[in-house]
Amino acid sequence: MAGSEWREWVIPFAPFALWLAVIMFLSSGSGSAEETSRFITPILKYFFPHATSDDILAYHLLIRKCAHFTEYAVLAAFAYRAFLRVPSDLAARFAPLLSVIAAAATASIDELHQVFEPSRTGSATDVLIDISGAVFASVVITIVRRYRRPAVPEGPSISETD
Repeated sequence: MAGSEWREWVIPFAPFALWLAVIMFLSSGSGSAEETSRFITPILKYFFPHATSDDILAYHLLIRKCAHFTEYAVLAAFAYRAFLRVPSDLAARFAPLLSVIAAAATASIDELHQVFEPSRTGSATDVLIDISGAVFASVVITIVRRYRRPAVPEGPSISETD
């Protein structure tokens, strides 16, 4: 690619790449249940002072699973946006599918990485949660794009033509 053509492909993927970095950071020991419990548990105990330890653990698990769903919904949204903005009609046409594939590949690699991380465990369930977040985002974006009213071009008003 010559000149600035490479920018037309690279720049749209910058938010996607940055979010991938966030996911990889969270995939490390810093994103383990033990680490996140250091700040989530006190918050849960504040809002649910009468909750048992088992309840707090269950809430913490639910929050972590919701985070999986959300982080991959965001990843798919960034991928979708990128595929719409690159100079390829084919990429734009298949943006919903490509964004889900990109998120599914990332989720699979992320969980495989966690198998080798001492403080983490890989989980097929997490991959399914991640993919469901990606599918959700892609479906919502597709629906919004389909039913969004196109901008009406501004022309001369009736009084200006008289």
